[in-house]
Amino acid sequence: MERQQALEIVRKQMHEKRYIHTIGVMETAIELAEIYGADVKKAELAAIFHDYAKCRPIAEMEQIIKEQNMPQDLLEHNKELWHAPVGAYLVEKEVGITDYEILQAITYHTSGHENMTLLDTIIYVADYIEPGRKFSGVEDVRVLARTNLRAALLQAVKNTIGFLMKKDQTIYPLTFYTYNALLKEEQVE
Repeated sequence: MERQQALEIVRKQMHEKRYIHTIGVMETAIELAEIYGADVKKAELAAIFHDYAKCRPIAEMEQIIKEQNMPQDLLEHNKELWHAPVGAYLVEKEVGITDYEILQAITYHTSGHENMTLLDTIIYVADYIEPGRKFSGVEDVRVLARTNLRAALLQAVKNTIGFLMKKDQTIYPLTFYTYNALLKEEQVE
């Protein structure tokens, strides 16, 4: 699927601010893919579709999680997580993208997982550091992302966990598992 066609599809699924964010994630993902030798086309498509379900009604996402036997513990945690796995499901069903790597990167762009591939990492980090993001710690992760993508991922996950803790919000277990796996990986190096 060509970029323009993909962008036209997602533009219909979201409001202008979310679309601008999507463009920023796409451009950042392409840049990171070029730096780290990932498949640029897959990074581009995963980035374009990463928030495909973000603007869907909560009730629709909840129904899909239940009907498609997605991890039911998602329903016990922040609804902000839901659009990622639901989005991957809808991208496959509605758009026809079946590439497992792209769908996995979309699925885990909010929570992470223990065995993050290069593409998963690029989409997670690109979503975190895209140019429109302005919050404490983002600039440090942007700098890290240019030289050490795994360190950038670890810092982004640390920042996310810290932010959620300060807000007294529950933290999805996969995010902790991601953190632990990255920390162990760093200790081996």
